[in-house]
Amino acid sequence: MLVFATQNSHKLKEVNKILREALHTQDLTVISALDAGIMEEIPETGNTLDSNACQKAHFVFNHTGKNCFADDTGLEVDVLNGEPGVYSARYAGESKSSEDNIDKLLLNLEGVENRKARFRTVICLIWNREEYLFEGVVEGKILTERHGVEGFGYDPVFQPDGYTETFAQMSLDLKNQISHRGRATQKLIDFLKHKIK
Repeated sequence: MLVFATQNSHKLKEVNKILREALHTQDLTVISALDAGIMEEIPETGNTLDSNACQKAHFVFNHTGKNCFADDTGLEVDVLNGEPGVYSARYAGESKSSEDNIDKLLLNLEGVENRKARFRTVICLIWNREEYLFEGVVEGKILTERHGVEGFGYDPVFQPDGYTETFAQMSLDLKNQISHRGRATQKLIDFLKHKIK
């Protein structure tokens, strides 16, 4: 069993689908922190994606003693000096409203031509008490308005390089193939394949 240090059902669904299909095994069950009995909010007070991911993973491990992993994801916009970055989820405030976050981002980019951005995910895995880090990055740009209803977070305004659709217009299968989280999770999968026989 692996505990995913998240209380975000969208993330759990995405990662579970990727892991199940890639590992071709029923021996690995991924459960959420809530399923593992952690009711309180998982802390993420680091100032980098790496430190946040590790903080969350160690918090869950200390509470459950089980193999676990956590991720932290940030949207980095070049012209905003890498913002919102580690503060992506609470860019517009502690309410963590995706709509408010997108509104603030679009306002900050109003009239700006250079809209180059990237999503970056860092996964911290604690496996047999050892810590491992995996990173995934996808380059793209921020559109001037929302497109699509799938996905979550900044997906409606992020268009990955080489595609004409935003993440919110793509199927979950396609998004998982090319996304930052998909790429980081693939590195996690490659590691787990050697550990789970």
